[in-house]
Amino acid sequence: MAKLEGIYPILNTTFHEDGSLDLTSQTRLVHHLLESGAHGLGLFGNASEGYALTTAERVELLKLIVKEVNGRVPLVASSGHTATVTAVELSKEAEGLGANALMVLPPYFLKTDGDGLLYYYDAISKAVNIPIMVQDGPLMTQVAMPAALLARMAKEIEHVEYVKVEAPPTAPKVTALLDAGAGKVVAFGGLNCQFMLEEIARGARGMMPGSDMIPEFVEIWRRTEAGDQKGAWQLFTRILPLARFELQPGMGVSAMKNNLKAAGIIESAKVRHPTAELNAQSLAELEFLRNWIKQE
Repeated sequence: MAKLEGIYPILNTTFHEDGSLDLTSQTRLVHHLLESGAHGLGLFGNASEGYALTTAERVELLKLIVKEVNGRVPLVASSGHTATVTAVELSKEAEGLGANALMVLPPYFLKTDGDGLLYYYDAISKAVNIPIMVQDGPLMTQVAMPAALLARMAKEIEHVEYVKVEAPPTAPKVTALLDAGAGKVVAFGGLNCQFMLEEIARGARGMMPGSDMIPEFVEIWRRTEAGDQKGAWQLFTRILPLARFELQPGMGVSAMKNNLKAAGIIESAKVRHPTAELNAQSLAELEFLRNWIKQE
């Protein structure tokens, strides 16, 4: 498989107002992202509310998405868990259903040390035959993974090839990771791409934003690849107020879904508990930002 690179939106999971899966909206969203130029899709991540899906729903969704994408872009499925044995099983299942790569959080309930993290990722690697992206997200997991440890994983664990760097300050960590990795690891950016241009300038080769501004993120990526730094920054600063709004803890998923609903792509902005719904004041702020971007 070719190296993963480019814009990989984390696919929002769509629900009916009663909280059940809305597969019609899900299909529309997948096709919208493909038509917007997404280079791949991230599944079951935080913006997907993967933590609020049942095992059966994950299987149903992955089968649907694999069918709709039909090999056009790679699919990166989140398969981390608080238990190593469960992470292994989720990873094997995702590969068997058609995922092209895995994005794996470290265990975060009972935290382990560096040796334990090496054991966890090695156990997953030995069970699969597809690339693994280590998700370095200490703001959520409270698990610190230094650049040297991440680079060691890439050097010593067969299928660890990528790291999604979400440990602020992210741009310096991208540099530290790539320096320590000596060509053995590829860096991706997350956190809704708030520092994507700095991360790309330091060598990151992919970004994983939410699903609601993908035409803009793809165009920013295109401009950076063409060497048009001024044009990339002009577009990035235009959408930054909305990206910033979505970075507020507990508000981003609902904001993304409301934006997708306002654009007519999905039917409902419903989220599942414990994901929070935006209140009326926040929805008014979000609408203001959507209109602000359109006026630029």
